[in-house]
Formats: sequence, C-alpha cells, structure tokens
Amino acid sequence: MENYVFHWNVVFKAFPQLLGGAFTTLHVSVLSMLVGIAIAVLLALGKMSHSKILVMASSSWIEIARNTPALFQIYMAYFGLGAFGINLSPYFAVFSALVFVNAGYLAETFRGGFQSIPKTQYSAAKSLGMTTFQVYRYVILPQMFRRIYHPMTNQFVWSILMSSLGILVGMNELSGETQRLQSVSFRTLEFFIVAAVMYFVITKFVLLTSSLIAKRIFKGDIA
Repeated sequence: MENYVFHWNVVFKAFPQLLGGAFTTLHVSVLSMLVGIAIAVLLALGKMSHSKILVMASSSWIEIARNTPALFQIYMAYFGLGAFGINLSPYFAVFSALVFVNAGYLAETFRGGFQSIPKTQYSAAKSLGMTTFQVYRYVILPQMFRRIYHPMTNQFVWSILMSSLGILVGMNELSGETQRLQSVSFRTLEFFIVAAVMYFVITKFVLLTSSLIAKRIFKGDIA
C-alpha cells in the first residue's frame, strides 16, 4: 500500500458520469420517498381503523417491510417477479423496493404521530361542520407531519444510502456507475473514495436543506 500511486486525473475525466449516477440516486430516492409517504399515510390509517381486513393488510405490509432486509426486497422485485414473467428494469426494481420499505417504516412513524394528536381536535373540527377529509387535510395531517418531520428526514437519508444496493441488479446509480468506471480503469480506490465523498455531500445537503425548510415552514418551532 505504501507504494500505491493515486491517479486522480482518471476520476476527474469521468466525473460527469459520476454526477449522472448521483442524479439517478437522488431521482429514485426522492420519487420512492414521495410515493412511500402517500402509501404510509394509508397504512397508518389502515392499522388504526376498526376494519380487521385493513388492520391485517396494513400490519402485514409493515411487518414484512420492517423485518426483512432491503436487499431482499430488491431481489424479489427484480428476480422474484421475473420468475412470474413480470420483468422490471433495474431502476423500477429498486424504486419499487424502496417504496415498499419506506412505506413500511414511515407507517409506524406516522401512526405514532397520529396518536399523539388529542382526539378532541378531531371532534372539535367535526363540530364545526368539517368533513372527515377536511379534518385530516387542515387539522390532523399538518400537525402529524410537523411532529414526525425529523424521523421522516432520517428515512429519506436512509433511502439515499440504500439505493446503492441497486448496484447488485445492474442499476447505474452512483455506486453502479462507480463500479462500472473502476472496472474499466482499474482505479478502484480513487473512484470509491470520490463516490463516498459524494454520498457524504449529498446526505449533508439533504439534512441542511431539510433544516432550512423546517425553519421556513414551521418557523423553527418543531422539536
């Protein structure tokens, strides 16, 4: 190792391709997070409902997502569905797996957020003539998202980092692009050091941006 000579010029020449991989990482992470949030709200409400079928369906999704590896979900989406003739591209396999896991984890977080809101607020809003949809739209959901904002941000960071597993099914996100570039240049250490720095910068940027958004939207008064 002491005789190793770094050749950073190879990495710099390929940097636009690494940026392309980083964009794919952000793209799949953001989309899977947005879809996951929408499904998680439904799962949380389903688990709190009085319908045994909804409770069972929601609980099954949550338990599977939270107690099996993300790698398993990606393999099932890419190879498992392929065995039944449903062939997803690497991008959509990773996207589907991340949506499934994000929804499962966020559902329990959202359920805790819902349960932290006094039931009297729901009753008061209904007494004012609001429909159930309006109560959740204007009263319950804003408070719930305020209370679980930080855990939701942490889940987004997790989603970004877990998207790197796409390398195992041939997806050209940041890790996949790094693997491809180092395999043709044989500069493994240089490429993966730069990729690690890029992941670090991306996650720190997300955390900083989320903090600024919190101060802007919530006026800095979230826990």
